[in-house]
Amino acid sequence: MIKSISKALFLTLFPYFLQAQNAVKPGTFIVEPPTLLNLGFEWQITGDDNRNATVQTAYRPIGTENWKDAMPLLRVGGERIFRKAEQLDYTVPHLFAGSILDLQPGTEYECRFTITDPDGVEGEIVQTVKVRTRTEPKAAEGGRVLHVYPVDWKGKTQEPAFFGLKAAYYGSGTGDWSVVTEKKAQPGDIILVHAGMYKADRLNYVEPNGISFDGTYTLTTKATAEKPIVIRGAGDGEAIFDGAGAHRFFDVTGSRHHIFENLTFRNTDIAFAAGVKEVVGASDLTIRNCRFEDVGIGIISEYAGSKNFYIADNVITGRDDRYRLRGWANPGVYPANQLNSYMAIKVYGSGHVICHNAIAYFHDGINVSTYGTPEKEQDLKAVSIDIYNNDIHLVADDFIEADGGVHNIRVMRNRGVNAGQCGLSAQPVFGGPAYFIRNVLYHIPNGVAFKFMAKPAGLYVLHNTIISENRNTDPYSNVHFRNNLFLGTNAPQRPITAYPFATAYSTSDYNGYRPNPTGGDQYILMTPAKGQLRNYELTTKDAQNFTTLASLAKVSGLETHSVEVDYNIFNNLQAPDYTKPHGIYHAEDIDFRLNPKGKAVDKGVKLPNINDGYKGKAPDLGAIEAGEPVPVYGPRTIKGPFYR
Repeated sequence: MIKSISKALFLTLFPYFLQAQNAVKPGTFIVEPPTLLNLGFEWQITGDDNRNATVQTAYRPIGTENWKDAMPLLRVGGERIFRKAEQLDYTVPHLFAGSILDLQPGTEYECRFTITDPDGVEGEIVQTVKVRTRTEPKAAEGGRVLHVYPVDWKGKTQEPAFFGLKAAYYGSGTGDWSVVTEKKAQPGDIILVHAGMYKADRLNYVEPNGISFDGTYTLTTKATAEKPIVIRGAGDGEAIFDGAGAHRFFDVTGSRHHIFENLTFRNTDIAFAAGVKEVVGASDLTIRNCRFEDVGIGIISEYAGSKNFYIADNVITGRDDRYRLRGWANPGVYPANQLNSYMAIKVYGSGHVICHNAIAYFHDGINVSTYGTPEKEQDLKAVSIDIYNNDIHLVADDFIEADGGVHNIRVMRNRGVNAGQCGLSAQPVFGGPAYFIRNVLYHIPNGVAFKFMAKPAGLYVLHNTIISENRNTDPYSNVHFRNNLFLGTNAPQRPITAYPFATAYSTSDYNGYRPNPTGGDQYILMTPAKGQLRNYELTTKDAQNFTTLASLAKVSGLETHSVEVDYNIFNNLQAPDYTKPHGIYHAEDIDFRLNPKGKAVDKGVKLPNINDGYKGKAPDLGAIEAGEPVPVYGPRTIKGPFYR
């Protein structure tokens, strides 16, 4: 009797159980560390099993009346990210996440988020927060000014004068006394480094620069945002720090709020060591308007607690081949796995800004650390990282890797020319969103524009101009392509693109494709079976091949508004020569602007906060709207070309 009553009660309440699972229940709302231009947010949820809840986003500067729309937050959760070789297996928690983009530095914004669900909302529907974007770090007013000169300086000096950087920073001696630091630099100090060569004889026990044997400057002072320590070229000529072949030159892992500017660093394996995974790392490190030459790594931190780096307007050149593209396209001739230089910049943590740098002759250009499973603590996750307006030339592997990022990784308006493996990478991203917006890429002879591997999830690919195929067939989840251009390079029997969509809620539309005219299927579709939200074990055996965009659209429902194009959509741009995969091209010789009468004009879809300022009837496809100025790629403080 009891069992029958329980069963009857269960059957009566079953529809309500279903409704409760489909209804969304908002949880904790998180404001990520702001950057100069962008704000990131997360809203944890339960329920919404049928994934039909949405979060609309609006914003306005404090003191203004009119709200502006931004892209809705991305619904993430349930996607599985795994790579068996490293025993990586992670399932994305359920939440909404997303960014408000291209704001003004040092400005407070009111941001409003409204959650809706046809099945009901159990809890608070609206979240409104006030957040201020950051400003560029700057020296404190009224701080001490310390003058540093090379140890062999013979001219006049300004007081207080010090010979060698460590004498000013620590007041330390030589030999065993080099670690005695009784007179440390103070927060607010400005250390002016005068022109000359700062190069130690590191095997000299009484080396006068105080960095004998390992040749490393270890800087550990904890300054503050209001009173940073500034180490700056004095402006009376080039101040050069030569590492004399040291493995690690500047170790700033224990520092806080340091600014390095107008200096040259060269001849070292690692110019700036800024963080070690699960050990220690710097925060609020600024490196701007500097030159790096003949280095293996420019700047690296793999510490999850590193925050708020500002790396801007630098020229960073490595040790790789300058005259031919090495890499994976032909490793038997030019080995891809031989590291002369590793990467220019690698970071982990949150709040970092990497912008307007010129980078060349490395294995990779700019990386988020391939960290592995994200930390559970919110303040140790790789979130709110900006990589924009960088100019990257000649890398053996990838231009930019968002690998290891968790939420709100923003890769925008970068230019990359000559990559031996892939263009932009998410190997993997742990839920996202990672934004790839308005990047231009040219000459990727391997034919993989986006290396979305190790089952990444949560990717926006918007308004990019790609002169390469995108033939990666490793499945990825919850990805959305809009307003991009992919132009094939005439490589025979090579598809222009593939859709290895491990989730049925991935989408792609309003793009332009130039198929390769040399035969073979041009579009590869891999998706879950009908009625199945996800299938992580998709393989090429599941692929359907199509020769035309129209045939793909008819079967899949994807790309119904997309178009096939050719190189006449540009003013004057030609495909790289696929028969010469190791050839070198220079960005200043390539015009990525659209022909205003071409087929790519007015063929895009409106995306709030992404293309609000479009001209004509609709946004154009690709990275540069017709009639708009070309973005500034690389340093704003010097005029290119940077590599000739």
